[in-house]
Amino acid sequence: MRSIWNGAISFGLVSIPIKLVNATENRSISFRQIHTEDGGRIRYRKVCELDGQEVTAAEIGKAYEEADGTMIPITDEDLAALPLPTAKTIEIVAFVPASQIDPLQMDAAYYLQANGVPAAKPYTLLREALKRSDRVAIAKYALRGRERLGMLRVVDDVIAMHGLLWPDEIRRPEGVAPETPVTVRDAELDLADALMDTLGSVDIGELHDDYRTAVEELIAAKAEGAVAPPEPGPERGAQVIDLMAALESSVRAAREARGEEAAGEEVARAAEASVTDLPSRSRRTPPRAPAAPKAAGGRKSATAEAPGGRARKAASKTASAPASKTKEGAAADKAAVKKAAAAKTAAADKTAAKKTAAAKTAAKKTVAKKATAGRGAARKRSA
Repeated sequence: MRSIWNGAISFGLVSIPIKLVNATENRSISFRQIHTEDGGRIRYRKVCELDGQEVTAAEIGKAYEEADGTMIPITDEDLAALPLPTAKTIEIVAFVPASQIDPLQMDAAYYLQANGVPAAKPYTLLREALKRSDRVAIAKYALRGRERLGMLRVVDDVIAMHGLLWPDEIRRPEGVAPETPVTVRDAELDLADALMDTLGSVDIGELHDDYRTAVEELIAAKAEGAVAPPEPGPERGAQVIDLMAALESSVRAAREARGEEAAGEEVARAAEASVTDLPSRSRRTPPRAPAAPKAAGGRKSATAEAPGGRARKAASKTASAPASKTKEGAAADKAAVKKAAAAKTAAADKTAAKKTAAAKTAAKKTVAKKATAGRGAARKRSA
């Protein structure tokens, strides 16, 4: 790769000769201006507005324009005489965590290439120090007629430098945020989270410029003399009427694009089932006790037991023990009831027997009394 700047990295008292190489390239398709009537190229010529003569590049200099239009010429010699320590040096001024760098400050990116064999050792030293410290270097350098701010970090095995904007070049976002007070409901946030989860992550390397591809196809078709009509893109509304409906449609479309519609519906149904509340009742029916399993001793199944079979069998035995005790208690109660009933019956029979015997005795006494009285009356008559 062709270098655009030669200089050195100043790392304390260590100087590392380097070359500056562009890390990015512009792949946009460029167009020329033409005359629509005949297709001729449109050219711009540099003309002096005072005499109307076209001038060459060697005749063109620099000047600063005052507010009233006055021009103050500035020569290259004037600029070269200015004290600029970073004219040919990338001067490291600090090492900070990468999180302290605002992405808004990011500008152009460059690779720093070691310039010559002697630069390999200090270059590797700085690279490994940056790796181990997990920090980035903040540096100042001069390029294209101005001093700039830069950030040095390690990319693979190369030191890369990102141009940074000066803090006073970052505009404050005044008047950008919505001024109308808006309340966002939790349900809307939940749908937004669901949409984010559905879209998921992406490999940046798989993304490409669809518009550039379409322009290239259009150029190729025109070059062959056949122009294919452009396919109409999906219509997008300019105003969102129902935010909830738009979020739900977005989630559904994202799932369909990823082939997750069925899975998404199952997850939604599971989520709804997990949060459904049962209606309250004034009278609650106590839960029925589970049916006791059959007592042990039944016929074993011929099927081989699974690894968890022993555990289930032990649990079944444990559960059957209280059940057998319950049955024994019920039998004992039943027997006690029978005994009590038998005792009552026996007592009643005994009482009835006593009453019968007493009645018989009383009857005998009455008969005896009558017989005695009859005998007495007979003696009196005979006398």
